[in-house]
Amino acid sequence: MKKRLVSAVLCSAMAASMLAGCGLSSPKSSTTAATTAAAAETTAAASEAATKEAAGTTEAAADYKVNEAAKADPAVTLTMAEVNPVDNTVCGAMDTKFKEAVEAMSGGSITIDLQGSGVLGVEADVLDGMIGGTGTVDISRISAFALTSYGTKKSVLLSLPYTFKDRDHFWNFANSDLGQEFLNESEELGLGVKGLYYGEEGFRHFFTVKDKPIKTPDDMKGMKIRVSNDPIMTAMVNSLGATPSPVSMSEIYASMQNGTIDGAEQPTVNYAGNSFQEVGPNLTLDGHTLGAMMTVISDKSWDKLTDNQKQVIQDAGKIASDYCRQVSESKENDVLDQLKSQGINIIDVPDKSAWQAACKPIADQYAAGDLADTYQKILDLAK
Repeated sequence: MKKRLVSAVLCSAMAASMLAGCGLSSPKSSTTAATTAAAAETTAAASEAATKEAAGTTEAAADYKVNEAAKADPAVTLTMAEVNPVDNTVCGAMDTKFKEAVEAMSGGSITIDLQGSGVLGVEADVLDGMIGGTGTVDISRISAFALTSYGTKKSVLLSLPYTFKDRDHFWNFANSDLGQEFLNESEELGLGVKGLYYGEEGFRHFFTVKDKPIKTPDDMKGMKIRVSNDPIMTAMVNSLGATPSPVSMSEIYASMQNGTIDGAEQPTVNYAGNSFQEVGPNLTLDGHTLGAMMTVISDKSWDKLTDNQKQVIQDAGKIASDYCRQVSESKENDVLDQLKSQGINIIDVPDKSAWQAACKPIADQYAAGDLADTYQKILDLAK
């Protein structure tokens, strides 16, 4: 982790050095005059942009009601980790909205130091540190079922294939008392982190190489499909008749290009964001799993906040969660339109009964015993 931070600092320093060293000596007066004029224009444009940005920030802050009591509290900075870029993903948009809301509503007594693109480590590294109490990361956006590996029981239900009928179904759960129970589980178990709020990055879909489109589960027989190294995801691919392949995320593109795998699965926005349509131009909208997310804060970080600051964090979390619901669906629809315009083969799956039937044994296995009633309550929230 320290190496990543050092590398980031060195890269920034090198970039600055390169920019500083790119200037050319001015040959004669006419060129110098032109350069001076261009520089003046650039400076003016930069100044105008900075003014607009500052005005935008002020306007954004005005959209939130300041908690005057929290404003008077001692200043605190909370480091927030995000494995994705913060400027062009649904996850990043939710994190940025949270940061904006917290800083505005606290009147500046809380600063969120948002670190994206995985500079503070992958999800497992971040959670290890938060639960171990290293103090490096205070808050992080994680997969909603990531804490299953650390002892939570209920969160595994959120990863079972074909659990959520649609987005409204998930948000009915997220905004229910049952959803709050799931958020509270890590704190009740004393894991060292507290769940704050939910988000989602859309349903995950299969995509495949040009000559192997998937329209039904039968089409998957004999295919090699990349999924994350997770027992439920592996079981899902097996249940659908394909062979799960343990390829890393960074190797998906090349592995599809050279024929090592026939396909993979990702949320629509991630599929397009990684240019997977170039090697996997068949996108099957089966929606096997919703990319459910939650944001957690370490107990140590939570305990150092005043009651008023805690209220700000919770209120800002509700704002960020609501914003995620809006931006996730909108972003996905925009991306789908772009993919269709590029000629990508978008395969709708209006009837998922065959897919659900194939994967039912997975739910029977994991949603058993004490979790059976809880899982049924999730299913009952569909409308």
